[in-house]
Amino acid sequence: MTVTVDKYSGFCWGVVRTIEIAEQELERGEPLYSLGEIIHNPMEIERMKRKGLTTVSHEDLKNLQGSTILIRAHGEPPSTYRKAKELGITLVDATCPVVTKVQERIRRFYLDGYQVVIFGKKDHAEVIGLIGQTNGEAVVVRTLEDLDQVNLGRKTVLFSQTTMDKATFYEIRDELRKRISDLVVGTFEDEAIEFHAKDTICGQVSGRDKKLREFARSNDVVIFVAGRHSSNGRVLYEIAREENPRTHFIEHAGELNASWFEGASSVGISGATSTPQWLMEHVRETIEREYAPAVSMAAAQGKM
Repeated sequence: MTVTVDKYSGFCWGVVRTIEIAEQELERGEPLYSLGEIIHNPMEIERMKRKGLTTVSHEDLKNLQGSTILIRAHGEPPSTYRKAKELGITLVDATCPVVTKVQERIRRFYLDGYQVVIFGKKDHAEVIGLIGQTNGEAVVVRTLEDLDQVNLGRKTVLFSQTTMDKATFYEIRDELRKRISDLVVGTFEDEAIEFHAKDTICGQVSGRDKKLREFARSNDVVIFVAGRHSSNGRVLYEIAREENPRTHFIEHAGELNASWFEGASSVGISGATSTPQWLMEHVRETIEREYAPAVSMAAAQGKM
């Protein structure tokens, strides 16, 4: 039984950047706090904790005056920066540049009087940061049914959380086009853009769709490794499962099940943009050590 790790899986460059920034800061030997979990992967969170990174919440800020706090890749609303300044907190801003760009665009449209509609999960850290650019006035939608919240009489612009799926985004975009007749003309980077909706889904997320489908089809069994709270992980897992029903979701190697590998000659391991490479390699090694021999023996006995 061959076991292969998907070469296109693992950390996106935005997450790599955030982890590198955190590790560089920790090398200074000073206490470093992450405002919220640095990444939606419990195994990587634990690794960073061992290096000295402490996860804190917004409620903890009042007790951390003068401390150094990391802003994770998801970004934060303007209110967080104001509060940190008031408390004398030093911020290490590791917001993903893609997210920063979306924040800037949303802020410009909001200040120009547009109704901002965001396709995303209302309680997701990134979306909270995006809503903050509109003084809390943005409308967040996840389904076509949610469009009833949109004021159809206002000039409107649609954005997306960077890790959402394109298919649903386009459905929402097309439905808004039917309901809102006014053409939106936005200005960004001194270039006039005419559109009803701006696709701000991260290219590294949407670009994995085709490659992941090919990878899932090419293996008898797929083990998808990601944190259960990873939005991107859930999207990619469903894509893999569409192509291969024998796709299984795990957070760590301890969740593997021997029955999943029965009759399999090839196993593929993939993961979210928040899944570290070392974790997928550990899953591969576990399968090769604990499950592959039994499958090979069963296959040999079946041929006798």
